[in-house]
Amino acid sequence: MKRWLSKAETALGNHSDRLNAINIFPVADGDTGTNLYLTVRAASASLADLDPASTDVGAVLATAGQAAMEQARGNSGTLFAVFLCAAAEPLSGRSRLSSGLLAAALHRAQIRAWSALSDPVPGTMLSVMEAAAGAAAAADAEHPADDSNHALGLALDAAVEGALAAVIRTEQQLDALHAAKVVDSGGVGMLLILDCLRSAVLGEELQSELLDGLHGYDVQDPHIHEDMPVDEGVEVMCTITLSPLDAATLRQRLDEIGESVIMSQVGAAPEDESGYRWRVHVHVPQADTAVAVIRSVGVPSHISISDLAVPRMPETADTGGHER
Repeated sequence: MKRWLSKAETALGNHSDRLNAINIFPVADGDTGTNLYLTVRAASASLADLDPASTDVGAVLATAGQAAMEQARGNSGTLFAVFLCAAAEPLSGRSRLSSGLLAAALHRAQIRAWSALSDPVPGTMLSVMEAAAGAAAAADAEHPADDSNHALGLALDAAVEGALAAVIRTEQQLDALHAAKVVDSGGVGMLLILDCLRSAVLGEELQSELLDGLHGYDVQDPHIHEDMPVDEGVEVMCTITLSPLDAATLRQRLDEIGESVIMSQVGAAPEDESGYRWRVHVHVPQADTAVAVIRSVGVPSHISISDLAVPRMPETADTGGHER
C-alpha cells in the first residue's frame, strides 16, 4: 500500500499538467491534476513513519485516507480521499490483498464516493470508480474463493481495463466534454491511480500505452480550459464535528446556496460525544455565506477558500500559460 501511494504520487506529479489541461467539468478551473497530486501526496506522506511491523492493510489505508481527507484539495481530491477511507473498511484486520477483498474494497469505495456528493453526475471519476469495481467483481466471480496471487492479478487487470473503458465513455456522457472533444480529467486521474495499484501489487511497470489516444491528452494538445468562460465564485472546504442530524441539515443548507456539495465522515468512529468528524466541500458565489451556514451548526477547522475563476493572460500578452 505504501508502494501504491508512492507510485501514484509520482505518476500524478508527472501527469498533472495534462490533467489540468483538460479539466473543464464541473468548472473549467484547470486544477484537477494539481488537486489529485497534492491529496495523494498527503496520503503517501502519512505513511512515512509507519511501523514496519504493521501488517493490517486496512489500518494502513485508513491512516492514509484520514490524512488525505484532512488535506484534500478540490472535488477530485475530496472524492479520492472518500474512496481511500471507504476502501480501507473491508480490509480491516487483513494482512494481504486478495481478489475478493479487492472487489469488496472497490465496491465499498465507489458506493461511498457516489453518496458523498449531493448531486452525483455520471461521466466523471465516479463512473470510473464504479466501472473498476464492477470489473473486479466480475473477475472475482469467475474464480470464487480463489485467494491466489494469480486471481488477484486478473482482478486488477480487469479493474484497470474497466476504468479505461469508462474514461473513454465520459466524452459521450457529459455535454461539456463532448463539445470540447476531451475525456474527463478526474476520470483519467483515477485510472492512473488504479494502474499504480496494479503495478505496486504485481511488481510490474505502469502500462505506458494506457493513455494513448485519449482525446485531449496528447502532449501537443492545448490547455482546453483556458478557452472556457470564466467561472465566478469560490470553493470552500473545512472539517467539522457534527451529529448525523446536524450533518444532514448542513448538507441541505449548502445544497440551497451552492453546488458540488461533498460531505463525508473522516474516520468511522465518533470524534467525541458531540458527533462525527466531517469533511465539507462546496462551490458558492460568496465565501461568507457558506462559512456563516457552516458556523451555524458547529465550529469548523482547516477552512480553505479559493477562487474558481482561473486568472487569464491578457489577449495582448505574448506569453502563454496561467497561474492559479
